[in-house]
Amino acid sequence: MARVFSPFVILAFVFFVSAVTSNGPLQDFCVADLKSPVLVNGYPCKNPSSVSANDFYFGGLHLMGNTSNPFGSKVTPVYVTQLPGLNTLGIALARVDFAPWGINPPHTHPRATEIMTVLEGSLEVGFITSNPENRHITRVLCKGDVFVFPVNLVHYQRNNGNTNAIAISALSSQNPGVNPIANVIFGAKPDIAPDILAKTFQTTEEDVRNLQEKF
Repeated sequence: MARVFSPFVILAFVFFVSAVTSNGPLQDFCVADLKSPVLVNGYPCKNPSSVSANDFYFGGLHLMGNTSNPFGSKVTPVYVTQLPGLNTLGIALARVDFAPWGINPPHTHPRATEIMTVLEGSLEVGFITSNPENRHITRVLCKGDVFVFPVNLVHYQRNNGNTNAIAISALSSQNPGVNPIANVIFGAKPDIAPDILAKTFQTTEEDVRNLQEKF
């Protein structure tokens, strides 16, 4: 005897198949409404009739970032919050400036793979694979070289020269996120208990408190 499915089961199956097989956009664009009180996974769309060219434009990426900070680097992001037209498109951009011997400290992008191109100078770059190998994959890049950092892996860059360095990064999310390792661990609000971090890093609670004060 043939099994009969209710219309509701069939409809649910159709919606499920559509959801898992349709990766493309459902409209021409979805410019982010950054002021909307609606909370969704991303940003709600502006009314298309109110969209203008400025929603798809970002200026100033030719300007050098201010690297006068303890790290000697500055990231200028072009994410959805700076360029609302990126909403739902799955791409973003960033300029990274480095003072001589400046670093972009170890961090992750939880929602994006990053591909970096060196425009000026020379950079030492690297990422670390996940447990149990924790393999450190590193290389020195020169002007015109390209390197990719897989999604959510810890990675870093360092200017290994006596002149400024500039790089451009493309990322596979309009909102890639960033988790600087030291800031996340020692700058958590409220603090992670010092005894937990002391055991984790095999150091003293006093050392941990000193690091927490810095971050």
